[in-house]
Amino acid sequence: MSQPSQIRLSEVKEWLRKETAPQIEPLKGKATSLLKEVKERVDDTVQSSQRIFENSENEMNKDNPKTHRFARNAHKFAQNLTETMKAINVPDNFDYERLLAFCGDLEKTATSLDKLRWGAYPYISPYFIIDRRRLDVSLKRLYDITKELRNFLTTKYASEKTVEDAYSLVDKLTQTIDEAKLNREGISQTEERETAFQNEIVAIKQKITDVQAKAELNELVKLNQKIEEIGESVKHSLRYLQKPFYKLQSLARSSDVAVPPDELHKLDDYLKNPSIALATEEDDYSTLKSILGKLDTTITQGKLKLKSTRLRKAQDQIDSILNKDSLGQLQKSCRELLSQRRQLLASETVATFQNQLTQLQNQLRELQKENEFVSSKRKALKDTQIKLQERTEHLRKELEKKIAQLTNKKVQVGLSA
Repeated sequence: MSQPSQIRLSEVKEWLRKETAPQIEPLKGKATSLLKEVKERVDDTVQSSQRIFENSENEMNKDNPKTHRFARNAHKFAQNLTETMKAINVPDNFDYERLLAFCGDLEKTATSLDKLRWGAYPYISPYFIIDRRRLDVSLKRLYDITKELRNFLTTKYASEKTVEDAYSLVDKLTQTIDEAKLNREGISQTEERETAFQNEIVAIKQKITDVQAKAELNELVKLNQKIEEIGESVKHSLRYLQKPFYKLQSLARSSDVAVPPDELHKLDDYLKNPSIALATEEDDYSTLKSILGKLDTTITQGKLKLKSTRLRKAQDQIDSILNKDSLGQLQKSCRELLSQRRQLLASETVATFQNQLTQLQNQLRELQKENEFVSSKRKALKDTQIKLQERTEHLRKELEKKIAQLTNKKVQVGLSA
């Protein structure tokens, strides 16, 4: 079995033109000849129509009552026919698609002419018999050449369409290869940007670690952890009062229970951040106790309903806070930790480090966002590259099939420059 010939993509058109010239050139000559004949038939039909136009005009000028109406009808018919014929534009330069479109337009025109003729003849007869016969012959010749052109296009000239399809595949393949090249360049650029961003992110993270390692900030971090832990302890100590607090708040806002504005504001603080609310209370957290007293009364009066299990646990916590000072030590710890944090934050050194840390963290977030965007773009470009590669291979195979169909030769199209 012979090995397929290798042909570079840039040389395919010229090679194919030479290979198919013996087959295609005679067909192009025949197409040119047919178009020339179409033009002659069109001109002949226009002349026949013009003769009816002139003869009917002469008859109208005689002002013969017997023939005037028929002459007027013939005059109008010839005028419409001539306008329709002159709209036919026979192409000088053509390819298969243009010829096919022209043939379709010519067939539509032929149908229109036929309708025009049979619609007008009953109103012209029995006059202008010789002119009408001459026109009929011209139209018959035009119809015949139209049919011959159609038959030629659908049989013999189809191989020219295959050549043009092959040329089109060459153009599409070239364009796809160019797109793939640009896409690869885009991938390379995004990979470089992504690497640069990742290096910057590593550098910023190291700077953040260095700043956080400073003794003062390290102390602040540990203090914040303790504050968070004590906050969880306060939440735990008030865990069964969360839902009753929300219900009491709702009843107060609907005026079903009287709660002073300052206590209502404090109640909102306990719901949002109980550790801060407790730390900012008086030593005996009197506001909380007053709120709990109203809560207990509201429960006793049946205005605030809870499930039995929740009710028992809530009442136990109310009793523990009101009568056993269960929050005293927590309040003291919260105040001490918050006071220590205020003192640290007031330090100029800590403030400077804190400001640096904030700036570095902001830079890190922006870099991470940009890196995610570039990474997403790189992935999209790689997906596009896969599709372009698949399209390139598909077009190459289609082109090789067309070449084999036209030349009966096995050819491999080389895509490299």
